Amino acid sequence: MKTLMILNDPPYGTERTYNGLRLALNLQRMQEGIEVTVFLMGDAIAAAKKGQLTPNGYYNLERMIGSVLKRAGRVLVCGTCMDARALRDEEIVEGARRSSMDELTEATVQADKVLVF
Repeated sequence: MKTLMILNDPPYGTERTYNGLRLALNLQRMQEGIEVTVFLMGDAIAAAKKGQLTPNGYYNLERMIGSVLKRAGRVLVCGTCMDARALRDEEIVEGARRSSMDELTEATVQADKVLVF
């Protein structure tokens, strides 16, 4: 089964992106054979920024994205949103990659489930 998760909210300040990644990780952990794609757009693209320093005991979305990738998930980052926020390709987590609305459209069509946070 293919699941696409579209995350829109900033990485910190609300918990939508955090909860979307929590669900992605839990799906990967509990459902054998599931293909998870996370598409970051709008302010959620900052979740893929390398070098995040969060206080001890506070969640770190960079590490969570790394965990999704380690479990064979895909993390796609909206290129238009990156450009608008001056986030360069080399500044995002290794394994995540710049994407496009065309690729999001294709992933949406191919997905069995689409969840939006």
